[in-house]
Amino acid sequence: MEVISLVGPSGTGKSHRATNIAHRLDAQVIIDDGLLIQGNRILAGTSAKRQPTRIGAIKSALFMDDNQVLEIKKALLDLAPERVLILGTSKDMAERIAVRLELPAPSKVLNIEDVASEKEIRKARFLRSQHSKHVIPAPTLEVKRSFPGTLVDPMQVFLKKRGIPGKKDWLEQSIVRPTFTSHGKLSISNNALAAIAGHAASAVSGVSNPGKINILVEQEGIVTIDIFPVVTFGFLLHEVAAEIQKRIKISVEESTGLQVKMVNVQVKSLSFPKNKTDASV
Repeated sequence: MEVISLVGPSGTGKSHRATNIAHRLDAQVIIDDGLLIQGNRILAGTSAKRQPTRIGAIKSALFMDDNQVLEIKKALLDLAPERVLILGTSKDMAERIAVRLELPAPSKVLNIEDVASEKEIRKARFLRSQHSKHVIPAPTLEVKRSFPGTLVDPMQVFLKKRGIPGKKDWLEQSIVRPTFTSHGKLSISNNALAAIAGHAASAVSGVSNPGKINILVEQEGIVTIDIFPVVTFGFLLHEVAAEIQKRIKISVEESTGLQVKMVNVQVKSLSFPKNKTDASV
């Protein structure tokens, strides 16, 4: 197994360029900020960007937790990649990560200046310092599982197809704002969640009123929603209920990044249209 490292100070755009560099160097996996990433999947690890303190983030990025190390090592053993790309703030950090994971020392070290222009690095630093935007080289749906309750923005990057001029594949990366930054932690109130769920339910044919909505948010950002809609007489209740569940789950997860565990629909009453032609059969 060969190990290559990409190093540079925090906020200079390493994670943003990791996918393209891994593709160019035929590295099958990326090790970045406590995560083991292969293509569009997070295989193992705990993201340093999820830690509540900066010290915790550093420890996670350096794989100081033995359980985290075992998880990464097992995933690497199962996958058996020929080449690994390690991201770090310095050559020393990349070497320390390799030692912790019992990987060979990096055979090649790329500096961020080798792959990004001065202007690109300045822009990356601005986004980090002014907006605390961090990139994770994995798709939004994957990242949301590691960041429940956090807004995750998608960002598209493209990979040039080898040997096919003009052809390119698009891959998705994610932008998050970690909880350990000085910009504070984003929280979403139950009232806001209820409003999103109510709006989604109201858009379903046959729902005359979304009714009462109860929200339960568990510790890890998993949501259970109870809704008691009023349904128009003449509509099939099981079809309306199933569509309510589907619409609410999609709306809440896409709007907030929270994971919807369950949507319970209890139809307590019916409304009757003024004219028979207003009802669907």
